[in-house]
Amino acid sequence: MIDFQNVAYSYGSDALLRDVSLHLAPGSFHFLTGPSGAGKSTLLKLCYMELMPSSGQLDVFGREVRSMSRDDIARTRRRIGVVHQDCQFLDHLPLTENLALPLTVAGRDPEAEAGNIRDLMGWVGLAARAGATPPELSGGERQRAALARAVIMDPELLLADEPTGNVDWEMSLRLLQLLVELNRLGKTVLVATHDLNLIRAAKSQVPARVLRIANRGLHLAGADL
Repeated sequence: MIDFQNVAYSYGSDALLRDVSLHLAPGSFHFLTGPSGAGKSTLLKLCYMELMPSSGQLDVFGREVRSMSRDDIARTRRRIGVVHQDCQFLDHLPLTENLALPLTVAGRDPEAEAGNIRDLMGWVGLAARAGATPPELSGGERQRAALARAVIMDPELLLADEPTGNVDWEMSLRLLQLLVELNRLGKTVLVATHDLNLIRAAKSQVPARVLRIANRGLHLAGADL
């Protein structure tokens, strides 16, 4: 699905990541840990091709990213759902329309998929908030809405960047349960987080692999987690 082979990424002359090798297999669940600024968000951006490697080879769904045209990348991104750390929405639109935006961008008719949108909002527990605008949502509601928007195109891969960073423990567990459910449906999941308690909670439910970025490299975390 996604293969890193000795990938490096540099900002200017400073190497943030180097010699990264990683295979994300279909249906797998991975956590990505490491201190702030270590490169977790950068690795996710490489996965969804917002950034390109400085060196090495990166294959996404069997294609080397630097050989892909802009149209190829746009089409491939439809197979990837992303929950961004900052959860950006259009504040003047109700929640249902915010969730439907990826459908509109892809040329699909949201009205024809209204039933799926309602089902998705029910799945994340936001059915009663369909008409609310983003400023009216709590932090936990925004995170669940971000997850719903990320999966509305039925992606094969879900990337989540600190999805529980701004919510309490109860909401963190609720979001984790949604991620676990997606994985059990066959989705590949990669979650960047600094929350070791969240990782421990997940490992009791799914065979999650834990990776750590340290000293510019990617390493398999020890069993102490």
